[in-house]
Amino acid sequence: MDINAKRNWLLVALLNLVVVALLGLLLRWMFVSPVAGINYKYLLHAHSHVALLGWLYPALFVSLLVAFLPPGLQDKKTYAWQFWLSQGAVLGMLLSFPVQGYAAVSITFSTLHILFSYWFVYRFLKDARQAKLSQGKHRLSFQFVKGALFFLVLSSFGPWAMGPIMALGHSGGQLYYNAIYFYLHFQYNGWFTFGVLGLVFWLLEHHNISFSLKYGQLFFKVMCWACLPAYLLSVLWIKPDAWVYWLGGLAALAQVGALVLLAAILWPLRRQVYTLFGNWSRSILLLATLAFILKTLMQFSTTFPYMADLAYRLRFFIIGYLHLVLIGFVSFFILAFFAQRGWLSFKSTMSRWGIGLFILGFVSSEALLFLQGILFWASVGAIPNYNELLFGVSILLPLGILLFFVPQVRYHALDVSKMRQRPVKSRSSASK
Repeated sequence: MDINAKRNWLLVALLNLVVVALLGLLLRWMFVSPVAGINYKYLLHAHSHVALLGWLYPALFVSLLVAFLPPGLQDKKTYAWQFWLSQGAVLGMLLSFPVQGYAAVSITFSTLHILFSYWFVYRFLKDARQAKLSQGKHRLSFQFVKGALFFLVLSSFGPWAMGPIMALGHSGGQLYYNAIYFYLHFQYNGWFTFGVLGLVFWLLEHHNISFSLKYGQLFFKVMCWACLPAYLLSVLWIKPDAWVYWLGGLAALAQVGALVLLAAILWPLRRQVYTLFGNWSRSILLLATLAFILKTLMQFSTTFPYMADLAYRLRFFIIGYLHLVLIGFVSFFILAFFAQRGWLSFKSTMSRWGIGLFILGFVSSEALLFLQGILFWASVGAIPNYNELLFGVSILLPLGILLFFVPQVRYHALDVSKMRQRPVKSRSSASK
């Protein structure tokens, strides 16, 4: 199995992003004109599971393999089995969640995906030990990767807990939702965030860009230890005792401090980092950076009881925040990373139009979501034709990512064709 197989995996993940965008568009259409026979809540489950497990999980899966493991280890057939079996589980969730919601079939597929992720964590760490990553030039970035994998496993305790919670008759209660928030918190603040940060430091190490290892290790420790109690920020909606607010607040404050520390590490290196990226990927990287800053500051704001209650009452803020993290921060960084590695391209006009429309759709929908939330908070009321406007700008998301996806398939096929022709030319030259 060569590098082309993994590039195919990335294209599969990107195709899933197209599906996610289409499902999101349908969800927003349901507020304009409900479709008979479609359950909004069930469709939302499909949308969220394919986003997390069909797009972001395999994208990080591929990036960790190719960045950290040497060819002899990353080419093991076990990773191909893990990838395709997990994709089969995602397909099962895509087909079952819209029909039945959380029920026997969908739960079976989501459980299988968790088990496949355990398999990946075990195999990856075992191969990483063989490659002696903890002792090499990538030892700091590998620390972040180990943290990411730890939080990936930890997040799965939320879904495991839901079975007993539902069996005890607490479905829809505080325990039920806090189990969901446990999963989400350690997915986007743990697995995804630490995975992205691992790739950031890998780029610095790989390109021999010097930085303070002491500050880098301090940043990792603060982020890691703050992530655990920061889960308490997700349960403030139940208005717990004061100590919960204080502990969650200290964790959020520590994350703000870590953000300052990261800025101190990266700001002096900004010109060296920018030179690694082309114009388009550099712009996307800047968007991801801005989203990470906003994510950290918004999370800190929820440490105040008033803001925590406001975020819970106005779903616009919750949806906007989740999209800010999962699209603005994680997805944009992944796209920039693979463009930097030469796996994605902005050379064609279609790909540039596509990513431009996708960014415009994301920024416009975020602006509408937060503006509507602010107007409700200020008792001004709804934006005229809000649902129609949100649906209209949301069309740009699937349209943009589809226009971006098609040239990537052609770009990859062209690269494969060139690689196949090279040995033929060399043999003909040798015969002459």
